Amino acid sequence: MKNLIRPVLVLFVVLTVIAGGIYPIAVTAIGHMAFPHQASGSLIEHNGKAVGSALIGQQFDAPYYFWGRLSATTPNPYNAQNSGGSNLGPTNPALADEIKGRIDALKAAGTDMSQPVPVDLVTSSASGLDPEISPAAAAYQTARVAKARGLTTDQVTELVARSTSGRQFGIFGEARVNVLKLNLALDDLKPMHG
Repeated sequence: MKNLIRPVLVLFVVLTVIAGGIYPIAVTAIGHMAFPHQASGSLIEHNGKAVGSALIGQQFDAPYYFWGRLSATTPNPYNAQNSGGSNLGPTNPALADEIKGRIDALKAAGTDMSQPVPVDLVTSSASGLDPEISPAAAAYQTARVAKARGLTTDQVTELVARSTSGRQFGIFGEARVNVLKLNLALDDLKPMHG
């Protein structure tokens, strides 16, 4: 029996050191060398201060900011520790209530409701943390943001165009706008307080 226990314990210790120590340290070091920005959380700095991550959405609900996708995380919106979608099906009344609530919020903020609302402005993302919206969702909000900030629609439209990222490598995904980066660019153009 002693002959069996000793090799098992040695193997356990060796594998623990390799899998629980050496491997994670090596992968972290390689990640920081090859992709330092991403390995550090893809943090966005503004005026020398970290204000968020390019990969995690934040809540914006003031009329003078662009709004991102709704968050289904609980207990608080955009809770990165509890990522997940609402899993509400198209026939679920709670989904219809969520969409109606967001449309009402858009109306109350002064958004022109004469055009169809882009779906990504009224539904949650699968992660509940989506930091980006479609160019159509950004364009939909341009007049409201311009009016609230005292800017021309052309100024805000130009800012949206500069903030739009195309498909990754020209073929993957869709064009998108990072809401935090866009709102920071707005603040640089004309700061708002409130």
